[in-house]
Order: sequence, then C-alpha cells, then structure tokens
Amino acid sequence: MFRRVLIFLLFAVAVFLGVAVPASGATVRLYLKDGSYQLVREYEVKQDRVRFFSTEREEWEEIPLEMVDLARTKKDIADHQQAVAEEAKEQAEEDNALIEAQKEVERVPAGLGVYYVRGDKIEAVAIAGSKVVNNKKRSVLKAISPLPMVASKETIELDGENAPMRVADTRPEFYFRLSNEERFGIVKLTKTDKKTRVVETVETVPVSQELVEHFEDVDTFKKQEGDLFFKIWPEKDLEPGEYALVEHTDGKLNLQVWDFGVGVGTPKPPESKKKRLLWPF
Repeated sequence: MFRRVLIFLLFAVAVFLGVAVPASGATVRLYLKDGSYQLVREYEVKQDRVRFFSTEREEWEEIPLEMVDLARTKKDIADHQQAVAEEAKEQAEEDNALIEAQKEVERVPAGLGVYYVRGDKIEAVAIAGSKVVNNKKRSVLKAISPLPMVASKETIELDGENAPMRVADTRPEFYFRLSNEERFGIVKLTKTDKKTRVVETVETVPVSQELVEHFEDVDTFKKQEGDLFFKIWPEKDLEPGEYALVEHTDGKLNLQVWDFGVGVGTPKPPESKKKRLLWPF
C-alpha cells in the first residue's frame, strides 16, 4: 500500500513540474484537444512540444504542445492513481480483517459447546436444562378417538421467563463446536403464561410414530472454521426477546439448547473496530 501511495505522489509532483511522467509499466492516455488520445508509457513537456513514448509503436515521438490537452491528461492520471490508492487501502483493510478474524478463531476454547463473541472477548454460553411438556387436551382427544389418527403433541420448554445470558448487540456472533454431524441454528423462543419458554413443538405421527419438530428459525450466516466447528450469526438484527442456539437430529429427541436474550437486562455493547465479514454458508 505504501508503495502505491508513493507512486501517486511522484506522479503528482512530476505532472505539476512539467517533467517526464513515467507510468511504471501502466498505459497513460495522452489526450489531444481534438478529443483523441495517444497511448503512452510516459511523456514530458519540452517548451513548445510534448515528447512521449508510444506503447503502440514502441518508440519515442513528439507532438506540438498546443495540440495536447494537458489538463485532461493530468486529471486522468490523478483519477487513476486515486483509484489505485483507494483499492490498495480497501485491500489492506480486508487483509487486516481476515488476520483479526483468524486471531479470534484461535482464541475459541477447544471444548464442545457454544461461545459468544462479546467485543474482543470470547465467553462460554451455558447449556440450558430443557423439559418435555405434554399437551393434556390432545392426549384426552387421542384416548377417546376410535382410531389412532390424532397426533400427540409435546413442547420442549425452558424454565424461567428470561435467559441468564444477555447478549450485547442485536446481531450477535457465536462459535459452535458440535459433538457430531448434527443440525444446528438459532431459534426464537416463545414465552408461556407458566413463566417458561418454548423452544420447539414436537408432534408424533399416528401409526408411523414419526417425530416432526417445529422451530421458529432465525435466518443465519454460517462459516465453517474447522472439523465440526462453525461461526454463526443472524442475517438481520434480532428483535428484543428470547433466543437459543440448538443442536439436534431430525426425528430424534436429542435437542441441546444454549439460551440467550436480547433486550431487557442487556448491557451496552462494547466498542469494537472489527470489520464484519460475511460468508453465507
């Protein structure tokens, strides 16, 4: 990046003084007042004429100064150098962001589970104790039905109205170390009048006894960082409420839950200069 900025400064000084302007291997447009231009590697103003090296003919040539549009030529060179400098700056920022992201990954503990990125710190999220709650009304309906055609319905719930873990921003970032090749994601929880939170609803299909799970999924980005190791974060800002990261296998009641809350009781997010990188997965 420093080298490109230095080249730009040398160009600016050279053009201002009216001396030879090298293009450092790049092609420069030497504009003429009739609107046309010559493709040159470098040029210099000598009293009443302009001497330039033509990239088309690979030789030095001269043209009267009164035929050359120096103002447009200088502006074109300056604009090009500014674009090069801005591109170099953006690339440097992107490179630094990748370096910082890798340093962050290396700080994540090796143990299984979920880890929250709170500013420059990595915090472990405690696994929550869930319970299965039966739908009693549905059970009675199934019992009086002449044929087993009514699916049983249960909910997986967490005690308490709010998770003890409060995240510091509305688009939190987590790292997830899975125990097996399982499905995982972020879901929104639903509060009940019994001061519990519903993670999912599970229905058992009659006859086949197949389990069908229903989550209120949150759209997320996922990036694999290693074997069974992922980074996950919401695609959009989360509304205030209760959420959880879940790991499970379709058709099996092996749900693991790490709950967190956004909104009430949430501390102010720490300032961070980290550039967010998006990797849809």
